[in-house]
Amino acid sequence: MGLNGGPMFKPTEAVSYTINCESQEEIDHYWNGLTANGGEEGHCGWCKDPYGFSWQVIPADLGKWMSHPTNGQKITEAFLKMSKFDCQVLEDIYNS
Repeated sequence: MGLNGGPMFKPTEAVSYTINCESQEEIDHYWNGLTANGGEEGHCGWCKDPYGFSWQVIPADLGKWMSHPTNGQKITEAFLKMSKFDCQVLEDIYNS
């Protein structure tokens, strides 16, 4: 639940929300909805909705992919270059 504190209490990045997504389609759905109508794209899965709230839209498997003993660092390096996460790219690195 969020409360409207009026114009003197604007959202900041001190509070953000995470959406763990099971598929690229789900990432696309939330990302496109949050960044539409005045929202903003960020980096590494971060975006802002039209009201200024910060969200990170991430693959549910991100933790598993990052903990891969040999490819975890490559996965991190890949998503640091992304705005919206591309699951296929990250999964391909994980499976290589």
